[in-house]
Amino acid sequence: MIHAAASEAEKPQSTDSRCLAQLARIRQSAEFDATGREHRFLQYVVEETLAGRGSRIKAYTVAVEVFGRDSTFDPQNDPIVRIAASHLRRSLERYYLTAGKSDPIVIGIPKGGYLPTFSERGSPEDANAAESSMPTMQAQAAGPSDASPVAARPPPGPGPGPGPDDVRAQFERIVSSKEFHGGGRGDALLRYIIEETLAGRAERIKGYSIAIEVFKRDKSFTQDDPVVRIEAARLRRALERYYLVAGQNDPLRIEVPKGGYGPTFSWKEAVRAESDRTAVPDASGPIVSARRRGRVLLTVGVVAVAAAAILGYWTIDRPGSVSSLRAGSVSVPDGPTLVIAPFANLGEGPNAELYTDGVTEELLTALPRFKEIKVFGRETSKSLPPDVDVSQVRDELGARYLLAGGVRVSGSRIRVTARLVDASDGAILWSEDYDNDLQSRDLFAIQSDVASKVATAVAQPYGIIAQTDAANPPPDDLGAYSCTLSFYDYRAELSAERHAKVSACLESAVARYPGYATAWAMLSIAHLDEERFKFNPKSGAPMAMERALQAARRAVQLDPGNTRGLQALMTALFFNGQYAEAMRTGEQALAMNSNDTELMGELGTRVAMGGQWQRGAALLDRAIALNPGGAGYYHGTRALAAHMLGDHPAAVAGIRQADLQKFPLFHAVASVIYAEAGMLHEARRAGETFMRRRPDFVPNLQAEFMMRNLQPKDQLRLVSGLRKAGFSIPDGVEASIAAAEAADAKSR
Repeated sequence: MIHAAASEAEKPQSTDSRCLAQLARIRQSAEFDATGREHRFLQYVVEETLAGRGSRIKAYTVAVEVFGRDSTFDPQNDPIVRIAASHLRRSLERYYLTAGKSDPIVIGIPKGGYLPTFSERGSPEDANAAESSMPTMQAQAAGPSDASPVAARPPPGPGPGPGPDDVRAQFERIVSSKEFHGGGRGDALLRYIIEETLAGRAERIKGYSIAIEVFKRDKSFTQDDPVVRIEAARLRRALERYYLVAGQNDPLRIEVPKGGYGPTFSWKEAVRAESDRTAVPDASGPIVSARRRGRVLLTVGVVAVAAAAILGYWTIDRPGSVSSLRAGSVSVPDGPTLVIAPFANLGEGPNAELYTDGVTEELLTALPRFKEIKVFGRETSKSLPPDVDVSQVRDELGARYLLAGGVRVSGSRIRVTARLVDASDGAILWSEDYDNDLQSRDLFAIQSDVASKVATAVAQPYGIIAQTDAANPPPDDLGAYSCTLSFYDYRAELSAERHAKVSACLESAVARYPGYATAWAMLSIAHLDEERFKFNPKSGAPMAMERALQAARRAVQLDPGNTRGLQALMTALFFNGQYAEAMRTGEQALAMNSNDTELMGELGTRVAMGGQWQRGAALLDRAIALNPGGAGYYHGTRALAAHMLGDHPAAVAGIRQADLQKFPLFHAVASVIYAEAGMLHEARRAGETFMRRRPDFVPNLQAEFMMRNLQPKDQLRLVSGLRKAGFSIPDGVEASIAAAEAADAKSR
């Protein structure tokens, strides 16, 4: 493989000539669907590399020398080079899938940089010969590419690497196991990438080709459709789970490393023998893999770290005890636990408090994405004073670490101080000061740097962050940013009054900043609440449910990794009757953000409502353990789960902890729980309060149940509970539910 710039003396002239001829072939082809600017971009990076000037290929030089930007160009504020590179990669992919499918040389631009790579096609023997005639040109600034990594080195460990028959036998072993939760699409994706690799066509394994050939998308497919990324993430998790359970003693390991879709194959002993080699082709044809060396890349607004994950998302499958809801019985999670105290406002002026809240909020969003750190949730954080004593963190919350600090604003200058404290003895493990000018977006770079360094100090190795929400920072508008901060206050109260204010604010924010993904996600949930909670409903088309789904899809389209966007999409799909797709989206989101308690609690609620009460309870228990201050929403749903699981004392304890007095449905759930526990006076009082707030609910009981995807047997249990609480249930409701269940069973 030819990888990027060697010195002129090291490269035969024929190598340059062949690469330049390939460049000309691409640019002259009608199938190379690129703009004139992208043509110049490709020509520039190829010629600079072949001239031995690969080290100059940076966003700044490309912008100035190719796109005509002036010397004040800032790549963090002007995304022209990133956008053009993304378009150019897709154009090259399409070219090599069509007119260029038989071309002898493949030119690519790996993600993570702009330095091109050149590789020669052909049989393994031809490739080996090419390696001797076309010396390696090592990339100086390349990131992960979609293609399988290849390097001319022997396989690790003694003996030959896995052959095609070995790999195919392992594939059949995996997909036939009940522990492999890949689903039909996961099976098809795994088969495709394996067969393409074994056939020597690994360079074809791109997002575009997978979408066309596996998922049957048409030729207009673009990266705006996340199907390949989502299914690849599901496949990786399914393989991880399989090898931790049924496949832990299998001799051959198949993996799909992050950063691309090409598979790697390795004998178990080979992986143990040397864990930091890249995948290599064996002379006999099979491919041997090994684990890629972890690395940390920190850029403004983006934290990307790679290491072996020691916590899998599947731990949510472990059923929690039904009685775990009783006061004081929810244990602190295993592993490093961290509390983020609200940063102290040390500044002056009207915006100082907003900047202070913003720093705290960004950390509460970014740090839970590190899978090896358990971060207590935002409600628990906000319940603490900025100068909280470490003994309170240790004794009352059971947390091991405290992150605290302050924000001082004076004019356009900002200083952020942060320190990480060991709660066991009060020792400061790490501290740093940041001084910046608020005319830039450096506030979000600070958040990313703090998150990365805290993760390093707390847990080594630490989990994977593909990107943080700061990769798409909020607009430079404090009003729009404050909307998203106030959204969490609304969620804690769940009142129609706060809903009206937040909805109006978010509508204005997305109108002014249509690229603000987090605001779109929060607006989606506000739209949902119009219908499911009857908060400030609007007449006319499109209906609230449809608006909610549109806004959620917009959020995910703008930022596929946005936590709130994925949560909103899961919830909108759920209430639009697309239960299976909602669950897939939620599981994918939780795998990416395994400690985000807002997401975890929402997913637990959806899982429970769909009939998996035990698993929903386990998810909610985890959310409560990580966010005991978030009593209302979590405890209310967990109380209902305890009721449905037959643990009435736990249900009573939970509903008393919830105490969402302004939320109408809280009183309906409380009335059912109290009635089943024999507390009829409390049940009737809660029922009367509910009927005053939502007189429309009981007359439309079955429709309300169906909107929430409640199973028929669960609907009947709740109807029985409502009757015990003194509600006047319309005649024939039970018969109608039973008839709907029979019709559904017959249709299956």
